[in-house]
Amino acid sequence: SYLMAMEKSKSTPAARASKKIVLPDPSVRSIMHKHLLKVNEVTFDKIFNQRIGFLVFKEFCESVFEDPVPQLKFYEEIKRFEKLETDEERIKEGKQIYDTFIMKELLSQSHTYPKSAVDYVLDALTLAQKTRKLETDIFEPYIGEICNSLRGHIFNKFIESEKYTRFCQWKNLE
Repeated sequence: SYLMAMEKSKSTPAARASKKIVLPDPSVRSIMHKHLLKVNEVTFDKIFNQRIGFLVFKEFCESVFEDPVPQLKFYEEIKRFEKLETDEERIKEGKQIYDTFIMKELLSQSHTYPKSAVDYVLDALTLAQKTRKLETDIFEPYIGEICNSLRGHIFNKFIESEKYTRFCQWKNLE
């Protein structure tokens, strides 16, 4: 009975969860980088739009990159907004995002996004106050601008970093 009980305990969810994922050695970076280049996967869009790629890139921006990258928090808030189900929630959160990320930058004159994006969001929020309806894609102009701001220098530094090595390890495991 003792042996049978031990055998059963190995199949419980807790026993399975205790098994850790072991990432491959960091030396896989060069091989994986060549492979990812060959299949055209070393682009900002390909990495940023994968869950693991986004998380590793975000970790790079928060802990390694020398300058603050507030665009990522803005991006995450927009993505969270897009998942809201009711118009009422979207109107409330849309105003909150506008006040926190757009209006604050406009007041401090550090707003680097085009005026057309500001006007588009403001018009949509104003209309939503009257109609009580708000689409999920009102911040779409900002998504493109945020990605463009992350795509250049920051992404190139990411590719040179140890965080990219971590990404390669995950891709190898995948």
